[in-house]
Amino acid sequence: MDYFEIVNFQLIKGKDQIADYWQIDFDENNELPTGYPVDEYESNGFMKSKQIQDFPIRGKAVFLRLRKRRWRHKKTRAIIKRDFTFISEGAKLTKELSDFLKDRS
Repeated sequence: MDYFEIVNFQLIKGKDQIADYWQIDFDENNELPTGYPVDEYESNGFMKSKQIQDFPIRGKAVFLRLRKRRWRHKKTRAIIKRDFTFISEGAKLTKELSDFLKDRS
């Protein structure tokens, strides 16, 4: 929640109650990543959203949709985005927890 805000939370109704699921949409905060001069960059919309399935709530599936921001350099038009490498690829765990779990097996 340090980097994102909830912009939508809704129960999506399927054709039957079994297909109902929660959808929670998150947008990255409009804060330039550390190390870039604020006066040289401008917000340039969002990257394509990513969907992650989370733990169920009250027996219903939960899907989180995340939209990461991108920023553009005002002169060069180069695009930058926040680096989320503290998440282990594929596992969606912090690297420390992922490494811990690997050592336990």
